[in-house]
Formats: sequence, structure tokens, C-alpha cells
Amino acid sequence: MGITDWPAAERPRERLLAQGPQALADAELLAICLRTGIAGKSAVELARDLLNQFGSVRVLLASSARELAAHRGLGNAKSAQLLASVELARRSLREELEAGDALASPQAVRDYLRLILARSDREVFVALMLDAQHRVTATEELFHGTLTQTSVYPREVVKCALRHNAAALIFAHNHPSGVAEPSHADELLTRSLKSALALVDVQVLDHFIVAGGRTLSFAERGLL
Repeated sequence: MGITDWPAAERPRERLLAQGPQALADAELLAICLRTGIAGKSAVELARDLLNQFGSVRVLLASSARELAAHRGLGNAKSAQLLASVELARRSLREELEAGDALASPQAVRDYLRLILARSDREVFVALMLDAQHRVTATEELFHGTLTQTSVYPREVVKCALRHNAAALIFAHNHPSGVAEPSHADELLTRSLKSALALVDVQVLDHFIVAGGRTLSFAERGLL
């Protein structure tokens, strides 16, 4: 039975409009993004299958176009719809961070970092450049690969901060292993960057580790 044959009060789109998106289950929200199902399966049933196959919403939405399109029921059109939804969410969070004090929106910072780092299968080191009012003015992807004191060069980070006329920075990198705990190298690197930037009067506000759906804050851990 197609969704159009369901009672109006049970259809995901109608329920969202009447009760708000928070009232819907993950599969129902995903079904709205997919718009249609496939032969023998409604959009909701297809959404449930996809969530089972990928394991979680996070993994599904962090997948590439090729990975999405490889699954039955997700062709290029549906894959594009999902990727567009993720990109809109990323841009919305970016606008929020550009408009106000990033320190006043810690959850928005975490959500934004998860969206830009969660899909990478290798370690990526990024820096958010902030002005004197702690508004994000730029996001720079600085280094790739295993992060050590020798692979992330403080001099290059300082040059980047000065180029953007940044008053403060927030660092972040991902742990593809899924373990959010900082390594000794992570702590040494953070201290080294903080010392180098202090010489040019640029403050380091935080360093986040993104691991799957988790984020760890060095500031909250007292590691800055």
C-alpha cells in the first residue's frame, strides 16, 4: 500500500505539517526527503530498509553520492536529494555561526563540525577563524593524514590566522576510528599551536575531536 492510501492523519508529510518535524520518527523524516518509494515498498518502508542497511541516520547522511546510489532504491535523483538536505543543514549552521558569538552557540559549533568532518575516512584538521566578536569568518581545512606535532605546522597555522585577520581560532579534527579520546600527540599539538598563536595575539578558544556522532571539547576537559 502506498502512502497516498494511508489515512491522512498517518501520512508523514501531513503529520509534519500538523505536529512539527520533531513528532516524526527517523524513517518518516527520511521518507519525506526521498519523496517516493520503489516497486513493492512505500517511501517509509524504503527509508526503514536504508536505515537498517547503513546502521544509523548519521552514517547514511555522511555517505558519498556513490555510496548512496549503490543501494537499491537510491538512484542518482534520491541520492542528490539527500546530499542537498545535508548541505542545506551545513550552510544553515554556518550562517548561525557567522551571525553571532560562536561561544554562545556551542551546540551549533559541534553540529557544524560533525557535518564537515564526519564523512571523512582519514584524519582532517580544520580551523574556524573568528573575529573579535567570536563570529566565524572562515573555515580552513589545513592538513590531512595522521596528526602529529610534525605534520601540523604551527607556522602555517599562524600564517593562515593572520591572512584572515582572525582574533581567535577553534580547531577540530576527526578520529575515523570512532574513539573520541585525545591522544598524547593531540594534546602536545594543541599546546604547541596555542603557544605559537599567542605570539601574534590570537586566542585558541577550543579544539574539538569528532568521532562518529561524538564530539570532545578540549576546553571542557581542561586541556587548553
